Amino acid sequence: MAFKPGDAIYPKDENGKIIYHETDLCATWEAMEACKDAGLAKSIGVSNFNRRQLEMILNKPGLKYKPVSNQVECHPYFTQPKLLEFCRQHDIVIVGYSPLGTSRDETWVNVSSPPLLKDPVLNAIGKKYNKTAAQVALRFSIQRGVVVIPKSFNPQRIKENFQIFDFSLTEKEMKEIEALNKNVRYVELLMWRDHPEYPFSDEY
Repeated sequence: MAFKPGDAIYPKDENGKIIYHETDLCATWEAMEACKDAGLAKSIGVSNFNRRQLEMILNKPGLKYKPVSNQVECHPYFTQPKLLEFCRQHDIVIVGYSPLGTSRDETWVNVSSPPLLKDPVLNAIGKKYNKTAAQVALRFSIQRGVVVIPKSFNPQRIKENFQIFDFSLTEKEMKEIEALNKNVRYVELLMWRDHPEYPFSDEY
């Protein structure tokens, strides 16, 4: 989603309404392809693209490079099965942000959603493997082929986030966690929902 160019990151008019900049996503992609050709990027991808937006890039005449990744919210309460399958079919890697749920910052997060790491299923499975609910959630995503990018400022938790390669979830446990899906999106970005390219109005 593009905003009016200028000094302000999120420019607003006299009424406090954010000023958007209408742009062509395909033209933006061509500029990114030029960056790759110039050696400024090894790989190029997208973030928060829905299926329609991905298809717009994939079907673009003269496409030189497909997106290698699509960075989207993905965790046991929001498993994104349809988008994940679509991306798999096109060799696009899903990079899951907020893989542990997210902070409870009401300025940009839906705080009415249940906190993921308190889920009894995740905690019960964690007890079996002597792992935290967070480690189980991360392992679940990794086993689905989702790259995870958990955010933490706590050194101990950062270390724990890496300690997910010494155990595997069984097929039954994977299905139990998949069944937790509530289609809960923590990061809704509702302040931009009237943007012409707001991505979350489509099913996926």
